[in-house]
Amino acid sequence: MKKLLAVSLSTALLLAGCAPNLNSDEQVVQKKDTKQAETGIMTKNQISADYYKTVLPYKPSKSRGLVVSNINSRYDINELESGLMRVSQKNYSPDDYLFQEGQYLTTETLTKWLDRSSDKNKDGLNPKDNGKSGDQRAPIYLAHILEQDYLKETDKNTVGLGGISIALAMNSVDYYQKEKYGATYEQNISDSTLLAQGKEMAATVLSRIRATKGLDSVPVTIAIYKQGKRDGVVPGNFIAMTTANGSDLGKWKTIDEKTYVLPSADAKSDHKTDNTSFEDFKADIEKYYPNYTGVVGRARYEDGEMAELNIDIPLQFYGEAEIIGFTQYVTDLIGKHLSTNAAIQVNITTTDGTAALITRKANDNTPTAHIFD
Repeated sequence: MKKLLAVSLSTALLLAGCAPNLNSDEQVVQKKDTKQAETGIMTKNQISADYYKTVLPYKPSKSRGLVVSNINSRYDINELESGLMRVSQKNYSPDDYLFQEGQYLTTETLTKWLDRSSDKNKDGLNPKDNGKSGDQRAPIYLAHILEQDYLKETDKNTVGLGGISIALAMNSVDYYQKEKYGATYEQNISDSTLLAQGKEMAATVLSRIRATKGLDSVPVTIAIYKQGKRDGVVPGNFIAMTTANGSDLGKWKTIDEKTYVLPSADAKSDHKTDNTSFEDFKADIEKYYPNYTGVVGRARYEDGEMAELNIDIPLQFYGEAEIIGFTQYVTDLIGKHLSTNAAIQVNITTTDGTAALITRKANDNTPTAHIFD
């Protein structure tokens, strides 16, 4: 499971880099394209084999904050960031690489790339405005570009750029206004069109990366992400990826991932057994604990199999004894009803915040619970 805690990507990676036992930290020199070099701390500890270590002091992205204004929902922001890290592990193992937020594509650069192509902006990757409306309108296909950098040890205590990952976040629905402050209209974009546009834009992005100083030969992984709807309760998903070692994109690989709400009609149709198991889990909670407002699960599937299940349980009325008893009961129900194949995280919340956290690793029969004071 890529995210055991409900925290942002940057925070999660900081936790990985700042794990206990500070005496094991190593001082490293990070090579740069200029004559200058920077010294930082690389820690040896990892909270999980699925997390990357990092170099401290932590460097925020050169396009920091842009994702918030470009992506439809917090669900999509989290999945875009953690999902790209998951895709990157296919080429950049956490055992050999360190993570760093993107240091090459700046806010200014990405703002130009994400705009429409025009006489004033030749760098725009989205099509020119054709002045039409409805289905004849040229939509905004590309919503955002996310960069992640992966560092690798080049000499003893020296790290350099070992690879770059790029996510192209494509719109499945383009929301637009015909006039400022006017009504918002929707233009659906088919999966085939979205994918074709993403692949075409990927070729242009790669050529621009290769033209950037110091990036002419570094491996570049590009993944296409299908963004969910604005009012969606689950994120979108990555649909394709490729890795380029030179100027050619290479062969595209299909990514089979999808997130479902549990229980739901879609989950019942596609994954009936899992949906039924979750309904039984929910029913047992309802039977003995009336003071809660609902149980919602979000299950991510890879190649048709559940890989990760996140469950939110908000308590409406509570006392400390009730939280302890409820947490113990839910822990028992996890073993009774839920598949051991998926990594599981259960967040039990109150109006004061998180009251308890229950986690279980994939292929493990023993959940771990923590009750917060």
